Amino acid sequence: VQLQASGGGLVQPGGSLRVSCVASGSIVGINAVCWYREGSGKARDLVAVINPSGNTNYADSVKGRFSLSRHNAENTVYLQMNSLKPEDTGVYYCNICPPSWATIDKLPSGPHEYDYWGQGTQVTVSS
Repeated sequence: VQLQASGGGLVQPGGSLRVSCVASGSIVGINAVCWYREGSGKARDLVAVINPSGNTNYADSVKGRFSLSRHNAENTVYLQMNSLKPEDTGVYYCNICPPSWATIDKLPSGPHEYDYWGQGTQVTVSS
């Protein structure tokens, strides 16, 4: 199973962007999907999770600005990013992750080990 992120681009501070995570198989409806962000020279941090029940969880840095949605028939999870800030700049990746992460009080800190990382998508927030 592979997940590929796409839809990144250049956006001005305060702007919006929606990135997509598409799975190669019908897994979006039965697995939790996590989004990660890797800034230049920084660790790959977990920023958002959505589980099969539709529960979501967000890092404090993006709470209230980012939102997740899933479209099982399309095997796709979307990350809507509003009120973007320069510190949101980075490569965004998605991956399958534990469903429980969507309902715990605070997202677990990394690093998180995965056997495979799909293609990420670059998001640049700059004027």
